[in-house]
Amino acid sequence: MKSDLFSSEHMAQQATAPGMTLQNAKSIKYAVNGEMHARQGSMIAFRGDLQFERKGQGLGGMLKRAVTGEGLPLMAVRGQGEAWFAHEAANCFIVEMEQGDVLTINGRNVLCFDATLAYEIKTVKGAGMTGGGLFNSVFTGYGKLGLMCEGNPIVIPVSPQQPVCVDTDAVVGWSAHLNTSLHRSQSVGSMLRGGSGEAVQLRLEGEGFVIVRPSELKTEKASSN
Repeated sequence: MKSDLFSSEHMAQQATAPGMTLQNAKSIKYAVNGEMHARQGSMIAFRGDLQFERKGQGLGGMLKRAVTGEGLPLMAVRGQGEAWFAHEAANCFIVEMEQGDVLTINGRNVLCFDATLAYEIKTVKGAGMTGGGLFNSVFTGYGKLGLMCEGNPIVIPVSPQQPVCVDTDAVVGWSAHLNTSLHRSQSVGSMLRGGSGEAVQLRLEGEGFVIVRPSELKTEKASSN
């Protein structure tokens, strides 16, 4: 049988080392040798001896259930084998964190991560009760973090001289030591005339970066999570 479908671009190869790699732009492959964590329901295929276990809020080293603004649950994947993860054909990318790095990520953009990474659900300081920016997952430790984004992400540098304002429905994450607050860019007069649709943004100040996606959160997707 012959087809471009069977080209090396599409064929899954046997892993040569444990851990996370990009299978392609839309999926992440993880060679499991022990334990890793992933967004619940994101596994699209696996081979080998793997077990998938949903975990709630637990004690000690038990995997916590990540409760973000979208109520994202996580699962533990244990054993030896290979698993592939994806979600709604979103673009995937991998962040390699080193000891001392701290990254805050919107829960809806988390796909999978190494068990060596620790995470905590925190409120975003200064963000009030905005829909997309109330809770974020703060990752620390060392290891790889698999993220997903609708479209190609944009990374914008933030400096003391150039703070950045982002739409709370478009922000993916930022370097966690940045200061956050709400910024109102719409005048009262404009609001009385019906508004521009861009009333309030998340303002980030300091030294670091912010990641945004080239689209705002769709209400129907947010309610289905």
